[in-house]
Amino acid sequence: MSPEEFRRVGKQVVDWIADYYAGIEQHPVRSRAEPGEIRAGLPAHPPERGESFDDVLADLDEVLLPGVTHWQHPNFFAYFPANASGPAVLGDLLSGGLGVQGMMWATSPACTELETVVVDWLAELLGLPEHFRTDSTGGGVIQDSASSATLVACLAALQRSGQDVARRGITRRHALYVSAHTHSSVERAARIAGVGADNVRVVDSDPDTLGMDPRHLEELIAADLADGAVPTMVCATVGTTSTTAIDPVRAIGEVAARHGVWLHVDAAYAGVAAVCPELRWINDGVAEFADSYCTNPHKWLLTNFDCSLLWLANRAPMVDALSILPEYLRNEATESGEVIDYRDWQIPLGRRFRSLKLWSVLRCYGAEGLREHIRGTIALAREFAGWVREDPGFELLEPHPFALVCFRPRYSELPAAEADERTRRLLDELNDSGELYLTHTKLDGRVLLRLAIGSPQTERHHVRAAWDRIRRAA
Repeated sequence: MSPEEFRRVGKQVVDWIADYYAGIEQHPVRSRAEPGEIRAGLPAHPPERGESFDDVLADLDEVLLPGVTHWQHPNFFAYFPANASGPAVLGDLLSGGLGVQGMMWATSPACTELETVVVDWLAELLGLPEHFRTDSTGGGVIQDSASSATLVACLAALQRSGQDVARRGITRRHALYVSAHTHSSVERAARIAGVGADNVRVVDSDPDTLGMDPRHLEELIAADLADGAVPTMVCATVGTTSTTAIDPVRAIGEVAARHGVWLHVDAAYAGVAAVCPELRWINDGVAEFADSYCTNPHKWLLTNFDCSLLWLANRAPMVDALSILPEYLRNEATESGEVIDYRDWQIPLGRRFRSLKLWSVLRCYGAEGLREHIRGTIALAREFAGWVREDPGFELLEPHPFALVCFRPRYSELPAAEADERTRRLLDELNDSGELYLTHTKLDGRVLLRLAIGSPQTERHHVRAAWDRIRRAA
């Protein structure tokens, strides 16, 4: 494709994306495709001769688009948001156009140094501690997801445990600590790292706050020490996936510090809320106790997937765990020790120029625009929660500090099991309608509906229409 052909087709692609956003409400939120339907609409064999990009766009419209669930739809209230925005999309386009492989400073200094700038910028905007900055003992890095961030933190924690796991392997039983509400990525990290799922210890939760119980954590650590195990990492969550509950980071950190256990704070969803000064209470205990901290701009901060930030208080254990320098990667800059090689801060060797899209978002929105987005979605969630609270036919889960609301129809005339089944049928009916998309969770064995607000396209009338639709269906 010549530069001129690229220019022509590229304008078509940008127009296609702009038209898609302008008309996104014409699509059902959730795809109605049946399993195998998209594959059946595509050729069974690759083309022998090249085709025009016009043909590619035609198949995108006719074959692929019916199989897309529209995460940027204003009526997408499922899971957590996976925000995209114009600046982020354009930043990603620039990244793809440059085609940088930023595994080391030497392979593209701008890729590395822009990343150090934007992670430091965001740490400042979120009110995170100075030692998380890249010009201090710690530093930040953009991972693909919070799952990768958790795995990197786990490997660093294992290395810091004094067993030199990176070289010798796991020779003793290590234990990780979570609550029942912690994201499953911690168990996955335990499996991948060789700790084993059976050594992930589940700490009790406070029945009122749903936060981890520090007293039970202390008991479990003491029992593991008595059993000859090595307590290695505890994960405290700020905004759990199920309900956005908040673990008491400070109290958990005090327990972890007493026993030399690595504290990883998973704020994948809610951490970006601290861009608003009035919400920085969520950082309580982070500066004093967190060894690592993760939040995802690709959820709630207008930056399209994938963009998950991991900060460390001290990067040395992570680099010790992950750094391997074969001869073919040796270079003068690395040998000088004056640069960061992000290959040592992640699982894969290669890495994309992800910081371009986050940089574009920070530049184009500014702190003021980011705060407006966070505050606006929280305000919509509070208004929705108010409607639920005032309706005697529904039950609201309190508190709801961010932009997720959990609730359910009362169905008080039915036994619990039947009420849950009816709630599931309600969820299916709503999602099958194509008018909105919700997900569910379980708390104390009971089914709850989750409505998460986050799309920059979502306005008050969308939320009101969703509530009216839910009430009619219930």
